[in-house]
Amino acid sequence: MASAEIDVKYVAHLARLALSPEEEKQLGAQLGSILGYIEKLRELDVTGVEPTAHAVPLVNVTRTDEVRPSLPHDAALGNAPQKGGGLFIVPKIVE
Repeated sequence: MASAEIDVKYVAHLARLALSPEEEKQLGAQLGSILGYIEKLRELDVTGVEPTAHAVPLVNVTRTDEVRPSLPHDAALGNAPQKGGGLFIVPKIVE
């Protein structure tokens, strides 16, 4: 896609941007260079390359789950600004 084909006003509208004419020209040039770079990447031979979501395999480092005693009820409610009936009292946010 050539930079002349980019509808900068439409793209700015989608992004909810109000651009001056100078900014539109600048954005058009920037989008043109980005699309030019993408076209350059399309020239690469990627046959035999397996699609991946990440270049490096991700591994979550988490501890194993183990059953442990939970926080005592009185300790959990200890710093609550308001409590009643063994529960936290919070302000109503839905009317």
